[in-house]
Amino acid sequence: MSNQELITRFYQSFADHDVEGMLACYAPGVVFEDPAFGRLTGQDAHQMWRMLLSRANNDLEVSFGNVQADGKHASAEWWARYHYGKQKRMVINQISAAFVIEDGKIVRHTDTFDLWRWSRQALGLNGLLLGWTPFLKNKIQETTRGLLADFTARQSPPSAAEEEA
Repeated sequence: MSNQELITRFYQSFADHDVEGMLACYAPGVVFEDPAFGRLTGQDAHQMWRMLLSRANNDLEVSFGNVQADGKHASAEWWARYHYGKQKRMVINQISAAFVIEDGKIVRHTDTFDLWRWSRQALGLNGLLLGWTPFLKNKIQETTRGLLADFTARQSPPSAAEEEA
């Protein structure tokens, strides 16, 4: 499979809500980074996609295009459309993705998007007023990492000590 086909498979799996298809494109120690989660590695990156798709139900629409690959580097543009938070605010996020590929697997995936634009849509007035600040970026990352930690804890089987308690 070419690197362009790998990235296309990743996003087609995403659009189809097929998390295992997405994760099959990642190397075990993948490094993922974006403005909302910050830097995640390995299983944390895998769990992030599991969490996002498990929360999406049928609300998430993903489209992608402009997939390009050159040597071990690839890029794509993708769009996500979904409702966010308790207020169910409509978010349309446009993302640029950059990849490093080794041995037929994605080893680094970096998504970039305008966090202020996202926060205005997702958080309303608070996003408009504070979305450009490092304070809100840090708060968003703290919240998303907390959600990820809770999700991961619920997915993990209980340890022997927990079962004995």
